Amino acid sequence: MELRRKPFQGVLNIIRFNWHFYLIAGICLTILAICSKEIPEPFRDLVTIISYITVSTVVISLAVSCYIYDFSKLYNFDWLPPANFKTALNINAGFDETSTLLKQKYQHINLTICDFYNPIKHTEISLRRARIAYPPIENTLKVSTEKLPFNTHTFDIVYAIFSAHEIRNHEERECFFQELHRITKPNGCIVVTEHLRDRFNFLAYTVGFFHFHSKSTWKKTFIKADLKIEKEIKTTPFITTFKLIKNGSTS
Repeated sequence: MELRRKPFQGVLNIIRFNWHFYLIAGICLTILAICSKEIPEPFRDLVTIISYITVSTVVISLAVSCYIYDFSKLYNFDWLPPANFKTALNINAGFDETSTLLKQKYQHINLTICDFYNPIKHTEISLRRARIAYPPIENTLKVSTEKLPFNTHTFDIVYAIFSAHEIRNHEERECFFQELHRITKPNGCIVVTEHLRDRFNFLAYTVGFFHFHSKSTWKKTFIKADLKIEKEIKTTPFITTFKLIKNGSTS
């Protein structure tokens, strides 16, 4: 079955969930434009430069996001390990746009869906807006990052696609990955897909890249959970997927 997303779904969702940033930028630019004639001559060029930088930053970030989420092959999932006839868990942070696509891609997957969103711990306003716009898929289990309600060695594959970075506290994140280690079968794998705090995402999102974790931070988290990177996949220069296996595994 061909996988289809709505035209410009990715970039429109980014604007929809983060509209306050664009509103603030618009208000600031409007104020600068209105007051520009009152600004002393030596500072007008500086104001013009700041305005151009602000507009360029917004345009570039949205263009990159459009490329990633709407025009790249990110959501065809050809880069994922085979999942038909596998027992899999897809765990999200309150916004799930991948489970339906996974079911379409893998007609014979045994997929469990979980949501670890906790408004007390995971306070991003964009997540709250996303949950309103996209309620959880039917049969989604509400879980805690500290203790997942599954037996040890339950799943062949665990997916954490654009979700784990929402766990801002590093102790909570380490505990979460230790739980993922526990519920994954000895020769199973964990798939973690994220933006990284690197030069590509800085060029695309400037200060917004601080919302992402660095590769070194992820590696420390994986080591704490006794996991190792078997494979690193770049679907675009801005998106990295880590295929993790347990230390000692021959997956």
